[in-house]
Amino acid sequence: MLTIGEFSRLGRVSSRMLRHYDALGLLCPEAVGENGYRYYRQEQLTLLLEIQRLQKYGFRLSEVGELLSLTEEELLPRLHRRRLDTHYEIHLMQERLRELEADILRMEGRPMPEEKYHVILMPDPEQTVFGIRRITPVSQFHDLFQELRREIARRGLKQTGAIQMLYHSEEFDYEGADVEVQAVVEPGPGTTVKPAYAACAAVTHRGPYDGLPSAYEALAAWMAAHPEYRICGPAIDRYLNDPDTTPPEELATGVLFPVEMIG
Repeated sequence: MLTIGEFSRLGRVSSRMLRHYDALGLLCPEAVGENGYRYYRQEQLTLLLEIQRLQKYGFRLSEVGELLSLTEEELLPRLHRRRLDTHYEIHLMQERLRELEADILRMEGRPMPEEKYHVILMPDPEQTVFGIRRITPVSQFHDLFQELRREIARRGLKQTGAIQMLYHSEEFDYEGADVEVQAVVEPGPGTTVKPAYAACAAVTHRGPYDGLPSAYEALAAWMAAHPEYRICGPAIDRYLNDPDTTPPEELATGVLFPVEMIG
């Protein structure tokens, strides 16, 4: 048996943290003497290393207890999800670094890097779609996409193109947005036809979805510079790859404003 101090030295973890693990039920001493001293088996170092490994991957201690109980087969999808989350965190840090560097360049009077977004005018063809429209808070968007996928499967529809979000609200409301999620599908039960648009002001956003406001800012700036156009349909976010299998920094999203010339 090892004292808590000996176990601490071997595992390179503080006695205070070992007591914390004990309080959480993650790693309890094999025995506690009448004097309150804690004793561990040397074999418990394996469990300690597993806890430290999961912490190092970014899992919270409140999650670790559940993860320790999983088989490797059950743990694997959680590790895949954590890998994607880590890519996302790296992307956020890179974005902050780019913003910091841009501020430094501006303050030093040096040339700014090339603009991230290039707005183009493009037609958007007619599409056969299956859609679900709801008034819902932004926090529930993910649930709406899950409902769309379940309903497509239930109806036996075959998806042939991208999934997209249309914003029907006259003004955007984080607590009650009027949105429609659609998938491009073959004709079938419940499908409709999204009309064609002769022209859309469009950009491609690359990276996590929480960066999409920057794409909208680029399109708003383009609209301000081109008053000869007006918006004539709902804004569209078109998801060009699958977020479940694509690292966040590699996600690609088309943002389209249907437009028409005035007069």
